[in-house]
Amino acid sequence: MRNIQKNLYRAEVLKEVEERIYLLTNESKPQWGRMNVGQMLAHCAKAFDMARGIENPPRLLIGRMVGPFIKRIYYNNKPIAQNAPTAPTLKMTTRKNFEHERATLLENIRVFHAGGPAQCTKWPHPFFGKLTPDQWSIGMYKHLDHHLQQFGV
Repeated sequence: MRNIQKNLYRAEVLKEVEERIYLLTNESKPQWGRMNVGQMLAHCAKAFDMARGIENPPRLLIGRMVGPFIKRIYYNNKPIAQNAPTAPTLKMTTRKNFEHERATLLENIRVFHAGGPAQCTKWPHPFFGKLTPDQWSIGMYKHLDHHLQQFGV
């Protein structure tokens, strides 16, 4: 039997993610990695700016070379590894306001969901290259799930 992947275009997946985000507090601590909870929320919100085509970072050289061969890891059933590398444009090093960043992320997720496949970016992912809207949606769920697990929710 084929494992159905979670896709942010589905209402029940959106609800699950929203509920998990509301479980976070300003005191939530990471189980791995360097970002605090506010930075993680900002990082995830900025990733949605890419998926929505608001930000179009250039392709990374390493991504051009190996991305097409391994892009399935972005949308397959396997979780993202702890301490996986972060694209330079998504690194967050400055202090962030937790409440503001949570509200921004929730809004970005809701807009992505509401826009559906028609509003997903056509711009290639900076590492993995060209993705379909469903691949973007599955990958964005995996990315959120990775960071929500990082903070224990």
